[in-house]
Amino acid sequence: QVQLVESGGGLVQPGASLRLACAASGDTFCISTMGWYRQGPGKERESVATITTTGTTYYHESVKGRFTISRDNHKNTVYLQMNSLKPEDTLVYYCHAEAVSVQAMCVPGDYWGQGTQVTVSS
Repeated sequence: QVQLVESGGGLVQPGASLRLACAASGDTFCISTMGWYRQGPGKERESVATITTTGTTYYHESVKGRFTISRDNHKNTVYLQMNSLKPEDTLVYYCHAEAVSVQAMCVPGDYWGQGTQVTVSS
């Protein structure tokens, strides 16, 4: 089992920055790709950024050049540095981890954090 806990959300003005963190615990050796997703009322959850174990990254077009995802495998933590925040970034951000079978000790599946609110308003 894997548990994910997000932190770092809050209320900021347009143009400001926030740094989100997601700490994984439990069977962390099962984790492969990790990422950040976001969701608004009445809309589907969308991928913001993902990062593999070896550091390959993906970014949604709307955040390229503004957001940076990074990962500390020793601390089992993934971060999302959010710069030049816009009102349209006002959403709930969720951490995600993909578990894979490792030496038959893991059950493949998806794990999600509880979500952290990001609000960008003047």
